[in-house]
Amino acid sequence: MKTRVKVIVPATSANCGPGFDVLGAACNLYNEFTYELTERGFELEVTGEGSERLYASGKNLAFSSFFRLWNEMTDRRYTGLKVTMHNRIPLSRGLGSSSTAIVAGLMAANYLTGSTLTKEQLVNYATEIEGHPDNVAPALLGGFTVSYMAHNRANSLRFIPAHELRFIAAVPSEPLSTARAREAIPETVSHKDAVFNAGRSALLVSALLTGEYKYLPDALEDRLHQPYRMPLITGTQAVFKAAKNVGAYGAIISGAGSTLMAYASPQADCEKIGAAMKLAFEKAGQQAVYHVLKLDTEGARVVDN
Repeated sequence: MKTRVKVIVPATSANCGPGFDVLGAACNLYNEFTYELTERGFELEVTGEGSERLYASGKNLAFSSFFRLWNEMTDRRYTGLKVTMHNRIPLSRGLGSSSTAIVAGLMAANYLTGSTLTKEQLVNYATEIEGHPDNVAPALLGGFTVSYMAHNRANSLRFIPAHELRFIAAVPSEPLSTARAREAIPETVSHKDAVFNAGRSALLVSALLTGEYKYLPDALEDRLHQPYRMPLITGTQAVFKAAKNVGAYGAIISGAGSTLMAYASPQADCEKIGAAMKLAFEKAGQQAVYHVLKLDTEGARVVDN
C-alpha cells in the first residue's frame, strides 16, 4: 500500500463577476502538498504564503479533509500524518487558498486508498466541507465551471472558452475574510437586480463559449455582491477603471476579495494592465502585487513521487 503522495492544486477565482456562488475558474498559480502516512502525531511543514499562520491540527483543512475521506474508504487506521506544503497562493485574498487544502486532502486520501473515486465525485465531498462548490469545483476539474446543488448533491459543468484569456490578478496587502465579505451582502435583492445578473451570467458563459469577447465588458458586470463588497476593498473602483483604461475587457472582485482580477486578451499588454492596477491600489493607500495568469485546464493532479 502506498504511503506517500504529492498533489498540486491550482488557484481559483469564484463568481467571475455576475456568477455569484455558481461560476468559477482555475488559474495557473499553484499550491503543492506532500502527504505521508506515519505511525503517530500530526506534522506540518509550510513554506511560502501563510507559513507563519498555519499549524498542524485536526482542524487544519489539509488534515481534516484527508481524514474525512480516509476514514470512510479504509479501515486501516494510521494515527499519524505528515503534510508538507509549498504555498504560492496568498491567504484571505479571494484566490481559493482554503480550497486548495480541501482538494489536496481529498485527492491524497483517494490516491492512497486506491483511486476509486472520480474528480466529479470528489466535488461533492469538497462541497460538503467548504459549504459551496464555486471554488472547489474548478480547483478539482480545471477550466471554468458552472456549479449547482440538486438533491443535496453538488454538480459541476466544466468548459473551456473558445479562445484564450489572460487574468491579471492584483493582490492588495489588505486581506478580506470570506465571513466579513459575506456579511456585507443583503439577504434579499430587488427583482430588477436579479434579472440583471441572470442576463449577465448567461451572457458571460455564452461569450466565453462562442469566443464573442466583445460582450465581456458588459458580461462581467454584477449587482448581487460586488457593489456591497467594494467599500471593504480600498481602491476597488479606481483599480477597475485603471484596468479598462489600458486595455482590459473589465475587472471583477475575485471570489470574496480582496484580489481584483482583470480579464484581457493574450494580445493585450498584460504587464501594463497589472502595473496600472497596482498603481491605482497604491494611490488609494495600500501596497499590491500582480500576477498575469492563464486558465488552468487540468485541475488538481497527483504528480509522480
